Amino acid sequence: MKKFGTLCSAILVMVLWSCKDSGPKQRFLPPSTGGVNSLMVVMDTELWQSDVGDNIREHFAAQVLGLPQPEPIFTIVQVPPKVFKGTTTYSRSVLYVEQDSSSLAHIKTDAYSKPQKVAVVTGQTHEVLNRNLDSLAPKAIEAFKQMEIAEAQKRFERSLNKDKALEEEFGISMKVPSLYKVGKRDNKFVWMDIQIPKGTMNIIAYEMPENSFSNDSTFVEDIVKMRDSIGKKYVPGPYENTYMKTEMAFAPYVFPTEIGGKKAAEVRGIWDIQGYPMAGPFLTYIINDEEHNRKMVLEGFTFAPSAEKRDYMFELEAILRTVDFNTTAAD
Repeated sequence: MKKFGTLCSAILVMVLWSCKDSGPKQRFLPPSTGGVNSLMVVMDTELWQSDVGDNIREHFAAQVLGLPQPEPIFTIVQVPPKVFKGTTTYSRSVLYVEQDSSSLAHIKTDAYSKPQKVAVVTGQTHEVLNRNLDSLAPKAIEAFKQMEIAEAQKRFERSLNKDKALEEEFGISMKVPSLYKVGKRDNKFVWMDIQIPKGTMNIIAYEMPENSFSNDSTFVEDIVKMRDSIGKKYVPGPYENTYMKTEMAFAPYVFPTEIGGKKAAEVRGIWDIQGYPMAGPFLTYIINDEEHNRKMVLEGFTFAPSAEKRDYMFELEAILRTVDFNTTAAD
């Protein structure tokens, strides 16, 4: 009887296992590859050299706003369709353009690898192709950027800074890589930085009163005054009476955004040092933190003379966008 029960149990296990195997199998996708902010464009070389290629470059190689020198949104590599096979299809961001009788403009997710976005544009004539590119480009650029930010944030998880300065001063947390160190901390002010070749990348955080920036007509002017006052108080230059301020030869760019689940203003521009020849790009988020009756200000800025700065600023943006307000607020 005992043997019969054991046999039944064995058969039941086999049946269940067989049912499990007969279910739908998930397709294996290899990890995607590609440099930060790189874009593979798959299209015929002749088409790439035409007005269609010019249109692609106008959209996807447009200048990044707020940098001191021209740098493209994406570093583009063009390959013909016959080369797009094997490991080449694992590229994280892909734009596939083909002259075809069908007219398409859509984005596929994880088509050949993961994570991956493939923007597909087809059309019978150059006119149709360009029209489809114009309609899809803003969505594709945003999709590529959000995927790049998510991938960067995933990499941060490997080794995070454990310092509690942000939590203790402001009741917030951010996923900051461990190589960033707190260099200055004062009442409601934190400055973290990391050494890079010939320069630094920096993150600062501070508070402003809730009623700051109440006048829309002076919004940009008030932002500049805020940054300059903070720079004068906390961010000194190399000599006495020198400090970081906003470079007024380049008016800051201001956009509405959302960060940490809250409405915010995104500000991009150039900083310089009062009385000394140093400068670089900055990215500031002014966040409406109504629950704590304040404007929470997060800023990233880079000093990297004679170096491209797009990817440095991209990393800072990815870090700042991990801010989490679901922490006990500091008193």
